[in-house]
Amino acid sequence: MVLAIDGLQPDVGHEVLWVIREVLSGEILIAKPLLSSSQEDLAALLTEAKNALPAVALSGIVSDGQLSIRAAVATTFADLPHQLCHFHYLREAAKPIYEADRHGKKELKKQVRGIRAIERGLEKETGEEAQVTRDCCLAVRSALTDDGRPPLEASGLKLHDRLTKISASIHRVAEKRGFPSSLSAYSVC
Repeated sequence: MVLAIDGLQPDVGHEVLWVIREVLSGEILIAKPLLSSSQEDLAALLTEAKNALPAVALSGIVSDGQLSIRAAVATTFADLPHQLCHFHYLREAAKPIYEADRHGKKELKKQVRGIRAIERGLEKETGEEAQVTRDCCLAVRSALTDDGRPPLEASGLKLHDRLTKISASIHRVAEKRGFPSSLSAYSVC
């Protein structure tokens, strides 16, 4: 049996609900609110779990990397392997990639800042060209607000891909029909 210890904190400054569960089944062994997440309080909670399972062979502990948890596990279960939670481990490993992607997205947004000015310039226009231009602006605006879920979906790369496709579409139309006069004053793409 492998135990996991998790702290669930609804609001900063309030009690933390500490949950000790069996990893494979997900069965909760102990759930207790604590005002402190000190090593001593967590060690007492882990000792309670250990005493509740005297006949069960434990093979390991899984937790996040919080120092007080690590110290409490080391004192209570010194003979058991202690592994960091995969979610927390991968989240920390992905931080540099996430930060680079976020910076790239910010830089891409700077390059397409003229969308609202184009839309304002087309407010009184009614022709097909104006509608197509408004649709392109809407596509860019949609691309700017479409975020992924880091770290698995890089929203900066997603934005780059979508803007590249919009730009390619505009350039294909420009090659066939010429560049729309309503966009001639702007250099969006």
